[in-house]
Amino acid sequence: MTNTTATDSGSRKLTIARAMAEATAQEMRADPSVFVMGEDVGPLGGVFGNTRGLYDEFGGERVRDTPISETAFIGAAVGAASDGMRPIVELMFVDFFGVCMDAIYNMMAKNTYFSGGKVKVPMVLMTSTGGGYSDGGQHSQCLYGTFAHLPGMKVVVPSNAHDAKGLMTAAIRDDNPVVFMYHKSLQGMGWLGTEKGATVATPEQSYTVEIGKAAVAKIGQDVTLVSLGAGVHHCLRAAKALGEEGVDAEVVDLRSLVPLDRETVRASVAKTGRLIVVDEDYHSFGVSGEIIASVAEHDLACLKAAPRRVAYPDIPIPFAPTMEQWALPNADKIVDAFHQMMSQ
Repeated sequence: MTNTTATDSGSRKLTIARAMAEATAQEMRADPSVFVMGEDVGPLGGVFGNTRGLYDEFGGERVRDTPISETAFIGAAVGAASDGMRPIVELMFVDFFGVCMDAIYNMMAKNTYFSGGKVKVPMVLMTSTGGGYSDGGQHSQCLYGTFAHLPGMKVVVPSNAHDAKGLMTAAIRDDNPVVFMYHKSLQGMGWLGTEKGATVATPEQSYTVEIGKAAVAKIGQDVTLVSLGAGVHHCLRAAKALGEEGVDAEVVDLRSLVPLDRETVRASVAKTGRLIVVDEDYHSFGVSGEIIASVAEHDLACLKAAPRRVAYPDIPIPFAPTMEQWALPNADKIVDAFHQMMSQ
């Protein structure tokens, strides 16, 4: 097992969708207990491209298209994992969790605890998150905080292809259930719009990225910007804009929510003294508040200014493009948050 970082990735670039598919294929070749289930994961290759090519190589026994019944196929995956298999199951949109939350949280997340550790549930639940392409409030949420809040599951959110491949490999090998949340705008699917910064150098060989370890995407001295998924790219653009004003921003990519690498965040804020958290999930009761609390509870004296957060307002996601774009986090809002911080 190899653990790599983006600095030793070589020159071959992949989209996140291709990186996820490649990691899955490599683990399926190495371990016959790994298989894939979900809606349109077979010949279509997944609506968001992350199972493309798997059906052609492994066939319908190991890449199974399912009926439109999330409760049924996630429940089946829990049973298979409990019986020694390593299923990867796709919940096409995270918004659909409402119809299958019992299978996710009362079985997938809890069965190891209920059995006193005798029953492992080594499965990956991968699901798409995020909006920005006018698909309405039932197809555009992130809900990171919802899954991170519930004990028993690991939760990962990659921002680039290198991390997506390494995190997927680590998730498949993990004996715990892992929720793998990928943002649609980072997948490399042209019809969704593509964040160029997510397509990065990615090694061909199998490797892992440690679940529970954040990355410093940009080193800085004046303010810490913390985010995950698509928000990391907003932070990098904001850091560039702030740099033109003479402000040296540090950007922390959480990569995992459970376990949460609080120490990397605290170390960064101890250096900069200022914190802005960016989250496409809802403003209240979520990741942004948890990150701020992690710093404030640890060392309030290190803060030179009150922390800020740039998150989705507590409203249903609008269908109208102009309204949705008004609500979404972006680099300009992050820069404005910094200016407000410094004006107080």
